[in-house]
Amino acid sequence: MENKIKLGFLPTPLHLLPRLSDKYPDYTLYIKRDDHTGLASGGNKTRKLEYLIHEAIHQKCNTIITAGAQQSNHCRQTAAACAATGLECHLMLGGFEPDIYDGNLLLSHLLGAHIHFTGEKRKGENLVWLKAELKKSGKRIYTIPYGGSNIIGAMGFVNAAGELKQQLDDSQINIDYIFFASSSGGTQAGLMLGKELFDLKAALIPINIDKSVSEGLSLEQAILNILTDGKKIPGIQNTYQLEDISLIKDYDQAGYGVITENEIYAIRELATAEGILLDPVYTARAFYGMHDYLINKKLPAGSNVLFWHTGGLPATFHYADQLKGKT
Repeated sequence: MENKIKLGFLPTPLHLLPRLSDKYPDYTLYIKRDDHTGLASGGNKTRKLEYLIHEAIHQKCNTIITAGAQQSNHCRQTAAACAATGLECHLMLGGFEPDIYDGNLLLSHLLGAHIHFTGEKRKGENLVWLKAELKKSGKRIYTIPYGGSNIIGAMGFVNAAGELKQQLDDSQINIDYIFFASSSGGTQAGLMLGKELFDLKAALIPINIDKSVSEGLSLEQAILNILTDGKKIPGIQNTYQLEDISLIKDYDQAGYGVITENEIYAIRELATAEGILLDPVYTARAFYGMHDYLINKKLPAGSNVLFWHTGGLPATFHYADQLKGKT
């Protein structure tokens, strides 16, 4: 029996993008819809939380703490997971309390999370302090790292790779390349381990989202640490090195959460061609990276290309002023 609790609607859909495949005739494009995992509008963090919340309950904890930006998809889904399982939720969110709550911040509030605003610190720099404070009142604390990215959370994407492999086999589809957003490392590490475990042949193309370090570590080092912990998984044979971790950093110059014409273009491209919505921070940046690869023919002609949609729709409403221009 797997060490997880059911929180999401899995497997998520895998389907063709017919109109975009026509637009880029050298390629056939598919999408994996982790925006349909459920749990307060869905997203990839649901997969991680199935394992992390299970571990918290197993340790007999009654309170969850985690951290992120004010528009954190991870924090919104953590709040929902806590509501669904009867756990108290504390979120440490960067910045200062706004006059109006919107997007993910509003949803986290509605889901019952206790929100602590942390100024410049959005990656859990104060989690140890908060844990100590809450312990004084007798709470049993389980700390989920930034982005849910440790080996426990990454197990959600180890098994997501197996889910995709089964869907591809059932549909007799071969995928050559998988594009996705990489930010805190758990999704990428999980897919790398799952690719090995389930013999998934597709090459991974992770688009870097956030230039800043977390806990003094580069994203590459954070991913390597998870991969090293993944050696405990039965069937994992590889010994990963830092040079094994690829990150495409051509699209992150604006910085985390800064919306440029690239992200706006990507949102409109997928929305108007296929009726599918991206979020401005993660999936739009990753999708634009894929678009650049396609339009400049950086992949071999005839390739089957998959975009892994990791969700994040609620954040779109926070960026309404930047996105409302004419299409």
